[in-house]
Amino acid sequence: MKKKIFTTVTDYLIIFVGAVLYAASVNMFTSPNDIAPGGLTGVSTMLNHIFGLPIGIMILVLNIPLFIWGAVENGKKFLTKTIIATVFVSVIIDVMAPFSFKYEGDTLLAALFGGLLSGVGLAFIFYRGGTTGGTDIIARNIHKHLPHVSMGTVILCADAVIFVAAALVYHSIESALYAVITVFVSTKVIDTVIYGVAHDNGKLMFIVTDKYEELSLVIMEQIGRGVTQLDAHGAYNNDSKKVLLCAVRPSQVHKTKVLVNSVDENAFIIVTTANTISGKGFAQSENS
Repeated sequence: MKKKIFTTVTDYLIIFVGAVLYAASVNMFTSPNDIAPGGLTGVSTMLNHIFGLPIGIMILVLNIPLFIWGAVENGKKFLTKTIIATVFVSVIIDVMAPFSFKYEGDTLLAALFGGLLSGVGLAFIFYRGGTTGGTDIIARNIHKHLPHVSMGTVILCADAVIFVAAALVYHSIESALYAVITVFVSTKVIDTVIYGVAHDNGKLMFIVTDKYEELSLVIMEQIGRGVTQLDAHGAYNNDSKKVLLCAVRPSQVHKTKVLVNSVDENAFIIVTTANTISGKGFAQSENS
């Protein structure tokens, strides 16, 4: 119980730090320079420019119908950390806004540092199993009903619409182009912080459990990673066992462990680093 409480407190503390960094990127760099950085934050930034509405409050308000849709599609448990992370981000943006230093110099620098800060902040949030809602929920739900449409494609299309809207709202094509730079830098920083510099690295998880069939399905459905069932023989009890082998990204280790323990609290888990993984979901092999 103490370990579970410690893990939960650590999760939300890291998510809180991520929210502070993300809020700083909005208040210090993107909003003062008319950069709408994609997602509902971009929409809220434009609403703030047009009507003077608080960015944080608008992020939360726009997310409410998506939270309801996400709960219907994926269950309430899926949304817990997403709702908390979104509330953190929304409240901190508005609380920090009056006191934040606003950089209004070189717009390119604003786009770069806005992307850097938001990337680190989002990486912290993602690493502990949270999201900031918005297009993430839309993409997940659409992918659930249309598996052939990737979540990345949905998010990319949504951001493209927001970039076009930004050009119209700010009456400047440059605003949209700077927003593209911000999102690009943010994405690269997220990958670097979570995955490491190499894009073909990952973690191998070996899971010894009596509930291997149930766990295999849960991991494939909720983590989106393949599972291999290995035959094994226990030397201590002299009995046959199944060992699950699963290759995941570093950012998925924590979520997978929590998921495994929720199904089988007696499961034995080994996590090791894989320097190179090639194939679907990771870097493709050199000959592909």
